[in-house]
Amino acid sequence: MGLKSGGLERKSKAATEIPSSSMADIAFLLLIFFMVSTVFQSDKNRQIEWANAEATEKMDEKQKDILNVWVESNGAVYINDLERTMDEVSDVVYPIFVGNPNLKISIRSDRNVAYNYIDQLQKELVSAGALKVVFATELEKSMTRQRR
Repeated sequence: MGLKSGGLERKSKAATEIPSSSMADIAFLLLIFFMVSTVFQSDKNRQIEWANAEATEKMDEKQKDILNVWVESNGAVYINDLERTMDEVSDVVYPIFVGNPNLKISIRSDRNVAYNYIDQLQKELVSAGALKVVFATELEKSMTRQRR
């Protein structure tokens, strides 16, 4: 007497679907991992006297498209919270500008900075190819915006 199906049958079959019961756990673990390991860059505020301006325009750019360059009254230049010499400015800004052509340079200088420091900084930025440069100012408190 021979058996037609070979005599043995499997009681369970291989699953054709991926089990999704632990997918939510994995997603939350990944979310927690990225939240813990992410470092947000924040610029240190320098103690400077901001320059006044009669009019100014708010920059509506993403934070990644703005590079803050701080100039203190003694001529010290800070880029990404690291002090740089004037000769190093173009070498530091050029690779950042090549990686992000929408980059705007925000010069945040003390009002008592000698003009030759600002002029030298602008020449270094031009040699780095960064032509979108703005000067950060503090609006006078007495100025009011006219409604149209």
